[in-house]
Formats: sequence, structure tokens, C-alpha cells
Amino acid sequence: MRVTDFDFDLPPELIAQHPPAERGDSRMMTVDRTSGALADRHFRDFPSMLRPGDLLVMNDSRVIPARLFARRAGLRTQHNSPAPTGHVEVLLTQPLGEGRWRALVKPGRKVPVGERLLFEQASESGAPHLASETQDRQPAAHLEADVIEAGDFGERTLQFAPAADFFGTLDRLGHMPLPPYIRRSDDEPEDRDRYQTVYAGADTHGSAAAPTAGLHFTPEILQQIKQRGVETAHVTLHVGLGTFQPVRADTLADIRLHEEHYTLPGVTADAILRAKAEGRRIVSVGTTTTRTLEHVAATNQVHAHSGSTSIFLQPGHRFALVDALLTNFHLPKSTLLMLVSAFAGTGGREKVLAAYEHAVHKHYRFFSYGDCMFLS
Repeated sequence: MRVTDFDFDLPPELIAQHPPAERGDSRMMTVDRTSGALADRHFRDFPSMLRPGDLLVMNDSRVIPARLFARRAGLRTQHNSPAPTGHVEVLLTQPLGEGRWRALVKPGRKVPVGERLLFEQASESGAPHLASETQDRQPAAHLEADVIEAGDFGERTLQFAPAADFFGTLDRLGHMPLPPYIRRSDDEPEDRDRYQTVYAGADTHGSAAAPTAGLHFTPEILQQIKQRGVETAHVTLHVGLGTFQPVRADTLADIRLHEEHYTLPGVTADAILRAKAEGRRIVSVGTTTTRTLEHVAATNQVHAHSGSTSIFLQPGHRFALVDALLTNFHLPKSTLLMLVSAFAGTGGREKVLAAYEHAVHKHYRFFSYGDCMFLS
């Protein structure tokens, strides 16, 4: 199959630029995987679509303010040349441990291996920053990182100098990493809350993009789900390039995804095994949760562990764990649209593209801050 087989026409005005006024107010299309039958609902109906005994699995990774602005220290300039003062934009995409991060740097040609990047408070660097009054009374925040590896398309590996509170400092310096189709010059205060799931873990920092299917949930809706006798569990997959990097291949056979780190807790692994043994449905919230579950099934690792996955789920994949999927509407020609088409079963591409055509006709809101669909 070709990547262009997953293209569709989308009017720009249907791309959601802000979240809905309240969480849970989104619309939700339901899709029958067998017949392709569609129905227009609202996300507040989601608890009623679940069955007592279902296992609902969610990705609790926390989005970090991964978009940063830095200036170069000038360590790679020629002798007697003045240190450059131009700023570069950095998007942290994957934690590698021990202060190392994979990142996208723009403009990459100006940031070679051996350069040092200085991340500073807005008043010092000139880069935009949303600072609170409390932050203004604190000492200026500062981070430093050396560029230790270079890859294609602006990819770099950064080694950060030790910091007493890295994530606290990052929270003061960074911006929420809104995707480029949200056409705003910068993030806004509401994004700190709304571009984060209500169940993101306190110690699961690491995502460079939100697991967007989870953005619809409220504590009240989660409580309704539990009152229906639905079991809930979490995995952690830090969303990075494997999820949002644009496809640069012509055919699906040539697609290779970046690795993303995940953790499968023991309590979740046990819940999965019980649900399957008892014939209960596993309902996955989002494509990142789905990729995690199908990876651990394909590698026979349904037990407590952490690892990395670059699994690409395309039409023809036989889903071993996931029985129903809640997901947002995805970009044309994206691997996530291919995943949803795979999950829709026989004729899945045609079913999903028909659903997307219906969504356009009915003026659904698309992408991260948009509406959702439930396939079962």
C-alpha cells in the first residue's frame, strides 16, 4: 500500500485551534468495526458505550513544556570570531536517561556536535516565556546542554548539565509543545492545563505531545465509568517522534518509526491477563496506548517491565489485546490514520476514510484539540 492511499481533503477551518470550553464537551463518532455503521454522539455518552467488566487502559504520560529557546555558547566558532547570538528553537522529544535527551533543533545547521546551548529566563534570552508573578520573584532559571550527537532532519542528542530540579526549571523555561497545525505564535496559559490529561502521573514526565484521546476525560466521567463496573488501568508511553514525526516514505513497507519509551506496570499486566482469560474487552484510550499493548503482546512481554517500541501497526495487523479503541481524528497520510485503518479490520481503510468524510460533512473538529471517535 502507498502512503497516498491514506490521504483525504480537510478544510483548514475544521482544525481545532483551542480546546472546547469545557472538558468532555467534545463530539464523538461511533464506528462499528464489522459493518462500518456510523453514529453521531457526544463524549459524555462514552461511559454508556462501555460494558461492565471492560478494562479501560489509558496512557498516563505527562506532557512536559518541551519547546525551548536557547542561545549558542559559540564553542564551535572559528578562532577570534565573535560568539553567535542568534537563538535556536529546541523541542525535547525523548528522555534517554542520565541527563541525555533526544531533540529537534531549528535551525539544525547552526548547531553542530560540540556546541553548547544555554537556556535562560526570557528577560535574559529575549525568547518568549509565560512567567507567573511567583516565578518572577525566584532566581533566574538556567539550563545548559552540550550537543553530543547529530542526526537527520535537525535531530540532536543533548547532554544536560546536572540541575537540582530539572523538571521544575524546565517548567519555568519551557513552552507546551503544541503541534504546528495549531496556528498560534505561542502557547497560552490554558494550554498548561488543557494540553494535559487529568490522569497524567505526577512522576511520569516525558511526552513531547499529548496522548490526545485522553484530553476528553474529566474526573466526573472517570467516576461514571468506574460506577458502571469498568476496570481502569494505566500504561506509560512517552509520546515522541515515533508518534508525530511526518512520514517520509512512499510505501507503508518502507516506513520505520522512531523508538519511544514505555512502562507496563505489574498491576496493569495482571489486569490484562485476567481480562483476556475471562473474555472481557480491553478498551484502549488512544493510539499510544494501543501501540504499547500490541507491542507487549507481539514480544510476549505481558508482565511488569519497561522498554522501547517502534512498532508500526498497519492494515493486516491482527490485534492481540485491544478490542475497542477511542481515538481522535488524525492527519492525512499519518501512521496514526494507518493504525486506525488497521484496527477497523477488513476494508478498514475504506471504512475509516468514509468515517472521516462523514466527519468533514458534519463539521467535526479535527486533531489534538478536536473531537473523537470510538471504534468497537
